[in-house]
Amino acid sequence: MTSISASALQASINPNDKPADKCGVFGIYAPGEEVARLTFFGLHALQHRGQESAGIATSDGRVAHVYKAMGLVTQVFNEDNLSTLPGDLAIGHTRYSTTGSSQLRNAQPLLIETLLGPLGIAHNGNLTNVPMLRRELLQQGVGLSTSSDTEVIVQLLAGGRGDWFARIRALMAQAEGAYALTILTRDAVFGIRDPWGFRPLCIGEIQGKDDEVNRYVLASESCALGTIGATFVDEVKPGEIVRIDKDGLHREQGAPERQISLCTFEHIYFARPDSSFGGKVIHQVRQQLGRQLAKESPVDADVVISVPDSGTPAAIGFAQEMGLPFTEGLTKNRYIARTFIQPSDELRKNSVQLKFNPLPDNLTDKRVVVVDDSIVRGNTVGPLVQMIRDGGAKEVHVRISSPPIKHPCFMGVDMAAQEELIAFSHTAEEIAKKVGADSLAYISLEGMMQAVNNSKSENGFCNACFTGTYPINLDGHEGKSGLEQALG
Repeated sequence: MTSISASALQASINPNDKPADKCGVFGIYAPGEEVARLTFFGLHALQHRGQESAGIATSDGRVAHVYKAMGLVTQVFNEDNLSTLPGDLAIGHTRYSTTGSSQLRNAQPLLIETLLGPLGIAHNGNLTNVPMLRRELLQQGVGLSTSSDTEVIVQLLAGGRGDWFARIRALMAQAEGAYALTILTRDAVFGIRDPWGFRPLCIGEIQGKDDEVNRYVLASESCALGTIGATFVDEVKPGEIVRIDKDGLHREQGAPERQISLCTFEHIYFARPDSSFGGKVIHQVRQQLGRQLAKESPVDADVVISVPDSGTPAAIGFAQEMGLPFTEGLTKNRYIARTFIQPSDELRKNSVQLKFNPLPDNLTDKRVVVVDDSIVRGNTVGPLVQMIRDGGAKEVHVRISSPPIKHPCFMGVDMAAQEELIAFSHTAEEIAKKVGADSLAYISLEGMMQAVNNSKSENGFCNACFTGTYPINLDGHEGKSGLEQALG
């Protein structure tokens, strides 16, 4: 009998034609609360950021405890294993791998014992200078057992000098690239954001029955806060160190801010629609992307549909701007990635049919605009266009609410090698012909920034996958495949 993990099945039915964010991280200090249970629900709210593995580490003030496994949050945790995680402090992680293969040894949090007591790490991002850092650790005689750059972070902190603040500042002076971290020690939880601010991290507060007790939360996105009854306090600033413990919330700058470069795909695709960055709710930003797209690339049509679910807000905005009805044209099986039954080869080849079905009553004899957030390899657009035509549409016009992706990402987003990116070698007109659409258009870079930032300026954002202009030096970067080949 052969089984397949949820993440492997997801890859088989959607072979990376969407950018994939690395992880979601969570941290909490909440005396008197069931912190493992709260962390479970926080991770469940962040499930969209990673579906390969999940883990929780807690501290009871003396020793630390950890449980992690491959699978979705609801597949990994149950009442029995949550009961083995006592304490007032916790960190949690839900993972999608970029550097470090999809194996249990790379699941997080990573937890070790140090001279200062237990140390646990949950990491979202990707260190671009990790080959150099690994070599330095190995030359010092430090043994490494995983292909994850997170283990490098753990060992740099464990081998540092001074208290945890000093060690974290030393780490930030050495590490380059994207990292949003939650760190568990014996009596405190730390949150760290890299000086470029590539990946998000926010702070929340829980008001318990005893208002004298400080209870704080750290999370990749604000959507995780409301899930556990916490209120939003602030975003962790680029280069900032946050400590939450019995003395409350302490913040200090650990490294000078660099060229602020929040990943634009957080707004386009990664973040949950009810999260917010910079005071802007993501759903509203995506609707504005759709409205801007309609201004730039209008089309004579009868209805607007989306590729659910991520394309829906932009499709709504497109329809509003065009004065066209928005309707469902495709229905999505939202549970396909939760099965452990492996599809046959024939079913896998027809992967789009596993995930979507057309609604002919809404498509027949219609000129249809279908809106999606991005195209990476382009291997699902053609089958979707054909499905819409098979549903009765007489015209199919594709509109994309991000610019063409022409360059790979090295800052914690798994996209594809450059030669696999369809927009690298094909124009929009060529892609339209290749996928069988009547027309295809992307939003412009300036239009995207106007929708995201109320300005055509790219200041504060990383658009390297669109422009090829990277905010950090990538000399010597080996990428994911190099590390995995080295470790087998």
